[in-house]
Amino acid sequence: MNKAPLLIVGPSWVGDMVMAQSLFRLLHESRPHVPIDVIAPRWSLPVLARMPEVRRGIALPVAHRELGLGKRWQLARQLRATGYTGAIVLPRSLKAALVPWLAGIPERTGFRGEMRYGVINDMRTLDGDLLDQTVKRFIALGLRRGDALPDIPEPRLEISSENQQRLISDLRLAIDKPVIALLPGAEYGPAKCWPLAYFRELAGLLQEAGLAVWIMGSAADRPAGEYIAHGTARNLCGSTELADAIDLLAYCEQAVSNDSGLLHVAAATGTHVNALYGSSSPTYTPPLTTRRRIHYLDIECSPCFERQCPLEHLRCLRDIRPQAVLAGIKSQLS
Repeated sequence: MNKAPLLIVGPSWVGDMVMAQSLFRLLHESRPHVPIDVIAPRWSLPVLARMPEVRRGIALPVAHRELGLGKRWQLARQLRATGYTGAIVLPRSLKAALVPWLAGIPERTGFRGEMRYGVINDMRTLDGDLLDQTVKRFIALGLRRGDALPDIPEPRLEISSENQQRLISDLRLAIDKPVIALLPGAEYGPAKCWPLAYFRELAGLLQEAGLAVWIMGSAADRPAGEYIAHGTARNLCGSTELADAIDLLAYCEQAVSNDSGLLHVAAATGTHVNALYGSSSPTYTPPLTTRRRIHYLDIECSPCFERQCPLEHLRCLRDIRPQAVLAGIKSQLS
């Protein structure tokens, strides 16, 4: 029985890494004896650490969009002795495929893209009609040629109850009411962002309804969190690491989020998510959970997949009103 480890080159974005867990789960179920290692940006390693199917996350020592050929060569040299016989490259760029090739891994699977002939030697054709979701594209690379897509397992991140309780104590979080998390960030760009004024209005409505509100995000989201909190809700933006956010989101009854990495993290903790889609598509990158409510208007100009609204009106998100989101939250609570 071949027990040689499998190397996977993971995606760059946290949300995509969460969706990739569906692939890791399927691989683990079909080859339970094969260890899975994942190359990932350093910021994704805390997510990988909460995936029991992954033996280890390997930090890719390059910045976003950096070629870093020398750094990739050094990493490949370190991996040569590991004995990988196969690699799956999830991104479609040439640079993403370099480490498995430089490491001399015999079989290197990936989709056709960016002149990767030879670097990828198990080249797959991407059928955009069949593989109409990011998660399906990930899973297809873990199948043999011609295999039908199986049922997609939901991502499920492990939760540390010990860390969860430590955070509640250290941050002095009140837990006498059901907690709703508001996640206002979206690294891709403002065309994915529900207006901050709407988040602020929703926070007030939730508190009037007897619910606690935690605002979560990165340090860059702290000013937005202060505006939304308006001195009453708890602004935790920048106060937690990604692993902490996982545990706190698992504690929340529900989360309200733009299409962002934290949306997919929240879904993978089992929390009910209220997902706000505008410039992106809930068909292409939905939160992979049955515990969800999608807010998407599907107006004539969306999804445009642009970083900023090209028409400068952002109607796809501005026309989703706080009262409508509140009604969805209340319906789930009841």
